[in-house]
Amino acid sequence: MKRQQLRDLIEQGEGVSVEFKRRFTSPEKIAKELCAFANTHGGYLLFGIDDDGSIVGVESEKEQIELVRQAAEFFVAPPLHVEVEVVEIEWKDVVVVHVRASSARPHRVVEHPDSSRGTVYVRTRAESVQASREMVRLMREQRPDSRPLQLYIGDRERRLFAYLEKHGKITVAEFARLVNISRRRALQLLIRLVRAELLMLHTDAPTNYFTLVDEGPTGRS
Repeated sequence: MKRQQLRDLIEQGEGVSVEFKRRFTSPEKIAKELCAFANTHGGYLLFGIDDDGSIVGVESEKEQIELVRQAAEFFVAPPLHVEVEVVEIEWKDVVVVHVRASSARPHRVVEHPDSSRGTVYVRTRAESVQASREMVRLMREQRPDSRPLQLYIGDRERRLFAYLEKHGKITVAEFARLVNISRRRALQLLIRLVRAELLMLHTDAPTNYFTLVDEGPTGRS
């Protein structure tokens, strides 16, 4: 990365695809940020940049790079491949970590390499937050190795579309009550419709909700 590209990222500020850190002391904390970027749209993790965009540099780029390597390999499952480079700017070293959006998502942060459980994170605005159950299910369904989509529009789906035409949005619990099915089954049907690009999943509220693809988050006016 060239200096001007780094300056542009710093001026852009923190957001969905950029995170500033003065430094990290543990691979577990780094893993959370790497995981969130990989599960969303990818992004850049910049070490040696304060929250306000001030360039403070890192004391030991080798130590920081090793922490990143450990985090990506041992504390994220499946492991991640990330690109790391050191860019000198204003006579200070900044460690730039580029994480690409992953086709193997959902990636999860694990407490130790042999753990079978972990926490899935995604980027929301300028934060790395725990992914909702709906988001995790959607990520699994969108993997290249997932089963081919089979879509059937029946009475449940038609009642759902009619509800959305009137109310604009619906949650998993509301859909389950509407058609009298379990929440698990309701989530399966909603995610299938998202994969078919008939619905959109929104994660900007305390409870995730779904809208028709041609509707905004607030539904019809």
